[in-house]
Order: sequence, then C-alpha cells, then structure tokens
Amino acid sequence: MKRRADGVTCGGCALSATGAIGANSLWLSLPRTRRHLGGGFENEGMDWTVLLAELPMVVVGGALLPLLALTLVMRVVGRRRPRPE
Repeated sequence: MKRRADGVTCGGCALSATGAIGANSLWLSLPRTRRHLGGGFENEGMDWTVLLAELPMVVVGGALLPLLALTLVMRVVGRRRPRPE
C-alpha cells in the first residue's frame, strides 16, 4: 500500500506542476493579457497591475484544480476496490 501512496503523491505533484505551467501558458497567450502587457499600439493600454491581480489566481487555480480532480478520482477508485484485511 505504501508504494501506491507514493505513486499517487508523486503523480499529484507532477499534475499540479503541469497544471500551473499550463495555466500560465494559456493566460500569457490570451489576447487580453498580451494587450495589457504591452502588446497595444505604442504601449497603449499597458497595465502592469495585471501581474499582481490575475497572475496569482492563475497559478493557484492551475495548481489546485488538477489536484482536486485527482483527489476525486482517487476517492472514487478507492471506494470501488475492496480493502484487504
């Protein structure tokens, strides 16, 4: 049972890191974000507060949502299997 718990923990960490990186990549590729970070005409609409307001939520959301999904899947799979005595 110890090896399964270690594998789930390692998988959860990898999933969390992938989610955080993927969420950041998606957020940076959005036209709205590019416009706020200097993609407007002659730096028009440059707004650096986007980094303070949106970036932390993107990182936390990207890291926590995959972990929540993994937790739900593990609970469903764990309930279906009979526990060894």
